[in-house]
Amino acid sequence: MAQKFDIEMPKSLTEIVAQRVRQAIIDGEFALGQMISEETLAESFGVSRTPVRDALTLLQTTGLVDIRSKRGSFVFQPDEKDVQAICDFRAMLELHGAMLSRALQREATVAGLQAIFEQMQAAIAADDDVAYGRCDSAFHEALFAHCGNAYVVNSYALVSGKIAALRTHMSRQFSNARSVSMEEHAQIIQCVDTGDFTRLEQLLNLHVGRTVEAFRLASSAAQDASPAPLKLRA
Repeated sequence: MAQKFDIEMPKSLTEIVAQRVRQAIIDGEFALGQMISEETLAESFGVSRTPVRDALTLLQTTGLVDIRSKRGSFVFQPDEKDVQAICDFRAMLELHGAMLSRALQREATVAGLQAIFEQMQAAIAADDDVAYGRCDSAFHEALFAHCGNAYVVNSYALVSGKIAALRTHMSRQFSNARSVSMEEHAQIIQCVDTGDFTRLEQLLNLHVGRTVEAFRLASSAAQDASPAPLKLRA
């Protein structure tokens, strides 16, 4: 029998564009609710509008893009009720993911969380908000790394892009509380390590729930700000 090799297939043009636009939304290159011009994107990527249109349709399935008939494509724009619902869903899933991961691979789970925590510290030292935001997302995703349940992982993936984009959008509101946030991340690691899930549930509800207040503050501040021009980083 011939030996089989796993080969990663190259991404299609649509997938490449979708991945890049997704990251642009998460990193704050697009504002929440901002219109996304197919023509501008096509020109930026040097492609036709077809893969751009298909990419935006793909992102609509994850909730990051809202395509409105005869009006165009827009970055998602949640209201406070939406943010509350996302936070409730997120806290519930992260607790369950942490419980499963610890039960299956406690040492690997804790080591993964600790490694990302150190990267977060380095990002703060370098005053790199984008790197910090990406590390923050990776930290919470690491709660699912060893859970062994693809349905739980995929459920979290449904909102992970929105969570990351909201975090970036509210970075100014979070910046003054970063030391508090880091202390909570350290306590999350300790709770997972010791298996104190009662305390972990309290921590996650507090940590994640703070997003609603930050969203309220960010929304108020955004009313006085002009939208920034589109400029995609390479």
